[in-house]
Amino acid sequence: MERSAFLYQTVGLLSESMIKQLLRILSLFILLTVCNACENNWNEIKKISDKIDAEVEIAYNIEILYSTDASIRARLLSSELKRFNTRKPYLEFNNGLRVLFFDEQLVESSRLTAGYGRIDETTNEMIARNNVEVINIKGEKLNSEELIWNNKNKKIYTEKFVTIQTKDEIIYGDGLEANEDLTNYKIKKIRGTIQVKENLTD
Repeated sequence: MERSAFLYQTVGLLSESMIKQLLRILSLFILLTVCNACENNWNEIKKISDKIDAEVEIAYNIEILYSTDASIRARLLSSELKRFNTRKPYLEFNNGLRVLFFDEQLVESSRLTAGYGRIDETTNEMIARNNVEVINIKGEKLNSEELIWNNKNKKIYTEKFVTIQTKDEIIYGDGLEANEDLTNYKIKKIRGTIQVKENLTD
């Protein structure tokens, strides 16, 4: 009887003095269990989302026309297009592309070629990489490893190293802003120029 009474009193004292702390521990345990369940659910959701994001549409020998006021302004050609159906869908051209730009009379004013391209379907902005070249109607050439074409403001620009070759000189520099037909351009930081006598050839 005395032993039982002692145990009862001890348990009673512990329960009375530590009830709040035990409740805190219990609450924390429940919270951690719920968070773990949420994490597991989130991982499952992410797996499903990744499967959706992985959906790819492929097309071959494609042609995309860009127009303003019902007048064709640019024509993009590529042997293969991949459209990634993600939350921010985009087009990818792993086998290279050509973009032909036209003036108001539908005469080709310049052309852009690259080994790789990617178009953000939300902004319609294109990034061209790998041996990027732009040639205008005068035969002047712009070369860079990366160019960005903004379809909305009809500009091309880059922060990478560029060279521009005209009939009189070759200009080297870093960064460039230009219009689509390459008749008006600005090199941000010119490294140097080389005078040439030969006429440019296509």
